[in-house]
Amino acid sequence: MPKESTAEPRSLRAKLGWGWGPLALGYVPELTEEFLAYPRRAGRLVELLWDDDEGVASRAADILERITRSPRAAALDRQLKENKEALLGLLAEAVPKKLRWNLALMLGRLPLTEAEAGRAAQVLESWLAPERNEPSSIVKTAALQGLADLTSHSAALKPAVLDLLRMHRLGGTAGMRARSRLLLKKLDKTDKTGAKSRAQL
Repeated sequence: MPKESTAEPRSLRAKLGWGWGPLALGYVPELTEEFLAYPRRAGRLVELLWDDDEGVASRAADILERITRSPRAAALDRQLKENKEALLGLLAEAVPKKLRWNLALMLGRLPLTEAEAGRAAQVLESWLAPERNEPSSIVKTAALQGLADLTSHSAALKPAVLDLLRMHRLGGTAGMRARSRLLLKKLDKTDKTGAKSRAQL
């Protein structure tokens, strides 16, 4: 990990390595604005998700997660679509927790097929399994959010996801309980809107 200094690093990888550990924010906000202005350059961020430096990989994932939730990032869609198979593979292999939780939040925004959504859901469900004993509350909360997002790609996932959300609404950390309540309300609202639309046909 590069040490802090008064000199600003110039290369993208150097900027991503700037911080006191993998969880440090570093230059993420500034770089996010740069890539929102020029999203076609984000292919390099995708490459750096596999960097040996956990801080570099984690902050690259943080930036990608931020720009994929922005309506200004439409130009990034093609790059993410081209790399979705690799990203699905990384989801199953990733170790750094910041990398994992950002992947979990991001993958539901990709143009996934029903089968691909099922693959991603299997990984996220494994993070929540009691036998795994996942220590990170943020990772588990992100897994719940990711699973809820994946139901938009595969309706078949919804019953199991709803069961998980109901379970974690009552147990788990405060963050998991709060997120589960919000997601249950959101999915219930989606169901009612869909039923109303079908009734009008």
